Amino acid sequence: MTNVGTRSKRLMWRARSPAFVDEVIKAGCDICAIGHDCYVLADLEEMAAATDELERIDEAFGDRDFLILEIVAYLRSLGRYLDPGSSAGHWMENRKAH
Repeated sequence: MTNVGTRSKRLMWRARSPAFVDEVIKAGCDICAIGHDCYVLADLEEMAAATDELERIDEAFGDRDFLILEIVAYLRSLGRYLDPGSSAGHWMENRKAH
């Protein structure tokens, strides 16, 4: 007997972190790391516009909560990050500082 509402979700493979980020970007979301231990997919308007695509990505890649640090490291390697306390208002402003 299965429990309705308690669906097991498969786990995303560590090696798929870059592909996950690429798919989120292709969906029109401006994913970026915040500091060294968290990330945001997009602002609310971008997420609302990409709801169906984000659901597809979530289903295709699986649970990634345990890979937060790997995803953040990848985003930082791309320059897609904002550090708390930084004067940058958008991750693209990091390029001006380097």
